[in-house]
Amino acid sequence: MQLECYKIYDVAPEIVPGRSTRDWMDAFPDRQPYRCLPLSMANSTGWEILCPMDIKIIWNGGPNKEDIQLLTTGDPNAIASFADSHFQRGIVTFHTGHLFRTPPGWGLMTTGAPNFFKDGAAPLTGVVETDWLPFPFTMNWQMTRPGEVVFKKGEPFCFIVPFEHGKLEEIEPERKLLSTNPELEAEFHGWSKSRGDFNSKLNAGDPETRKAGWQRHYMRGEKQTGDKIDSHVTKRRLKPPKDV
Repeated sequence: MQLECYKIYDVAPEIVPGRSTRDWMDAFPDRQPYRCLPLSMANSTGWEILCPMDIKIIWNGGPNKEDIQLLTTGDPNAIASFADSHFQRGIVTFHTGHLFRTPPGWGLMTTGAPNFFKDGAAPLTGVVETDWLPFPFTMNWQMTRPGEVVFKKGEPFCFIVPFEHGKLEEIEPERKLLSTNPELEAEFHGWSKSRGDFNSKLNAGDPETRKAGWQRHYMRGEKQTGDKIDSHVTKRRLKPPKDV
C-alpha cells in the first residue's frame, strides 16, 4: 500500500504520523485522559499536515471575503500560498501543498486532527477520491463565531486517513438483541459486575482499589476471564513520508 505525496513546489507543509499526545490531555492530573486507549489511538490513526507558519484568523461575522483577515508573525507575503478565504462566510481555506495519490479504490478522509480543538473554529471533513484526482484538495475550517483563532507553526491543520471505498459498501450492519449471543452476553454481564464492584470499592475508599485507580482490562487487551487478545495494540506506529 503506497500513499504518494507529491509536493507541488519545492517547499510544502510538513507531513508527520499522527501524534497520540494532546496538550489538554497532558494538563489533567496524572494525565488521566491517556487511560482512555481509544482516545490516544484515534489521535495517531492517520497523518498530520502541519502549519508552515503562524496564522491568526480574524472574522467580524460578515459574509464577504474582506470580513476575514489573515495575519502572521512571519512574512505576510507568504500567507497567500498557504491560506485564504476562498469560500467566504467565515470559512478559511488552507492549502496542503501536495497532490496525493492512492491505489485504485482507495481514497483519503480529510479532517482536523482528532481531539485537537480550536475554540471558535471547526474543521470541515471531506472524502477525496485520490486514486484519480489530478489536482490537490484543500482543508477548510469554519469560524463558529466572530473573533480570533490562531494556528501556530507546527500545529496540525489537516489530518488524512486512507480508506478503501468499496469495502464500506460491502458492510451489512445487523441489529439484534444481546441475548441472541449467549457467550457475548455472559462476557458483558461479567464485565458489568466487575465494573460495579470496582466502583463500589472505590467509592467506599478501599485502599487497594484506590491505589489501582482504574481497571486496566482494555488497556492490557484482556477479557474479565484473563484471556489475552493477540491482535490488541496500544500504540500506532505509522511511517513518516520519505523524500524520493
